[in-house]
Amino acid sequence: MRIKEPFSRQAFTAVNYCFLSLVALSCIFPILHILALSLSSNQAAMAGQVVLFPVDFSLAAYKYLIIKRDFFAAVYISFWRVLAGLGVNMLFIVITAYPLSKSVLDFPYRTVYIVFFAITMFIGGGLIPTYMVIKNMGLLNNFWVLILPGAVNIWSVIIMMNFMRSSIPQAIEEAAAVDGAGHWRTLFMVVLPMSGPSLASLGLFTMIGHWNAWFDGMFYMNNPNNYPMATYLATQIMSNNQNMTNMTPEQLAQLVLLSERTVRAAQLFISIIPILVIYPFLQRFFVKGIVVGSVKG
Repeated sequence: MRIKEPFSRQAFTAVNYCFLSLVALSCIFPILHILALSLSSNQAAMAGQVVLFPVDFSLAAYKYLIIKRDFFAAVYISFWRVLAGLGVNMLFIVITAYPLSKSVLDFPYRTVYIVFFAITMFIGGGLIPTYMVIKNMGLLNNFWVLILPGAVNIWSVIIMMNFMRSSIPQAIEEAAAVDGAGHWRTLFMVVLPMSGPSLASLGLFTMIGHWNAWFDGMFYMNNPNNYPMATYLATQIMSNNQNMTNMTPEQLAQLVLLSERTVRAAQLFISIIPILVIYPFLQRFFVKGIVVGSVKG
């Protein structure tokens, strides 16, 4: 027998669905607008006629990007940044969170390290001192300057630490120790295989962070050829005019069919494709990985 819900509950459900639908539309609308703008003609884009659907359908912006090597060079740098950054960040997150997940009896200096790491979340050295440190280390205009300064994300460490403390039974680690496993073997052969949801969630956040990061590339890279994709797009968006220097006659002729708005829209849409492809496969880990890792229970 189905129990009829009270009117207040039905009203709350209806309002909740309407509100969440509006939130979803607010997220989808910019993507559809950018796609439509990139597929529209120069005249329609400049006249502001494009909203959700292309006007005077045209692939000129994408054809222009195919021969625009600096954009794909920036995408190539971002691709390797994501791969290297994901490996470095997750390694440091795991080896930092594992000892902090132990009790004070197992790790006597645990509280000292937690306080030290927590301070770095709220107090930084400042932009100029950070730049001077990186310069003295010889990392300016170096690929690794995009990865090493942020190798340890303290917020991710805290989430991973709480996940290990709340979701992995202590008895399993004790059984591994009885069988002769040391801390390193226990970590990589027992703890990590059981930490899949948290690793997937933090890994996705790490990939998105590296893919969208633009300020460090602009600040630490002296050569525009070393810009990652997000930095390259930022410089393109902040510039007011198309750079027509060093263009071939074919590119100049094609530029007549283009506008800055259509080209930038095409670049932005291409840049979000990897995230749109990866996100659905890892989204199912979010609730378990982040909620369980955020609250000790």
